[in-house]
Amino acid sequence: MTHAHPPDTGLPALPGAGIRVATIPHRDAYVDAVLPDGVTRVGNGAEPSCWFDHAHLAAHSRDVDVVHLHVGYGRLDAAAMEAWSEELQRQGVPLVVTVHQLHAPGAASPGPHDAHLAAVLGIAEVVLTLTPGAADDIAERYGRTAIVVAHPSVAVADPELGAERGLVGLRVGASSASVPDVGRLVRAAVSGAVSGGGRLRLLVEEADVPALDPAIPAMAEAGQLELVVFPAAGWVAQLQQLHVAVLPEPCGTHSRDVEVCRDVGTRVVAPSCGWFADQWSEVVPYSHDEQGGVDAVSLTAAIGAALIRPMPRPADRVWRDGQREAVRQVHAEVYAQVAGDRSWA
Repeated sequence: MTHAHPPDTGLPALPGAGIRVATIPHRDAYVDAVLPDGVTRVGNGAEPSCWFDHAHLAAHSRDVDVVHLHVGYGRLDAAAMEAWSEELQRQGVPLVVTVHQLHAPGAASPGPHDAHLAAVLGIAEVVLTLTPGAADDIAERYGRTAIVVAHPSVAVADPELGAERGLVGLRVGASSASVPDVGRLVRAAVSGAVSGGGRLRLLVEEADVPALDPAIPAMAEAGQLELVVFPAAGWVAQLQQLHVAVLPEPCGTHSRDVEVCRDVGTRVVAPSCGWFADQWSEVVPYSHDEQGGVDAVSLTAAIGAALIRPMPRPADRVWRDGQREAVRQVHAEVYAQVAGDRSWA
């Protein structure tokens, strides 16, 4: 197979220019942020991704130079994931994997997620992740060296929107496997906000209102906290109005909300289960994981400590834009490397 050469402009070619990449998922705030200029994204927005279909992969393997897997493989069982990995190898399509989560939040057992990662990391040409701590875990558990790339900017602060000193925000919904004890979390957050001289605002997305524990609106009616219902599209604005945002999940590795808070200038109180503090120095950890659940005393203390610190400024846009370009450059070089190594039958 031959590829058309780009016209000679007299300028050096960008690494990765003209390379056809199938990203899984096809579109996403992170995926869009890291995709290099000049790379052609192939596929469609179907869910699950069309590239997981063996027949589609076999029919279109010559239409793609690289498959880059981010998330979305949780819909496949371990056997299907292994079979897909083998099909990629059979078709000679190089795989790049970015490990966003080393654990599956809310999963009954870590086994399936671990098996998924083992299947894809075993054949990946290049492995990427977002923090040094996660890279160490990947090396220890899977024997792979991961390139660490920073999580790029995914939001821009609204200059017309101000933040309230002392305002602590916690997003809540129904109790679930991901957040099994919402009431305990809320009570500890109220205590932390009040002890730090602030107040608690519970943030509830419109779709979650019907499933909300009735005790939570009752606490709002009693004046213990404020309850705000917001549309999904308004999440960034809600975070920007806070002094401190509390992340509630007891299981995770990295968080997009940490990066949104960095962009808009909101301090983060995050659980101890992941590598959130590796993402940003303004993260204050509290003890919360799947094994021990939430340590209410730890959360109260973390919120109090976060409130006495100055409110961070929104991220410098010049620096964040430069960081994003550096991340795109790494992706471009990775794509050029693995596509160049591909042997065509």
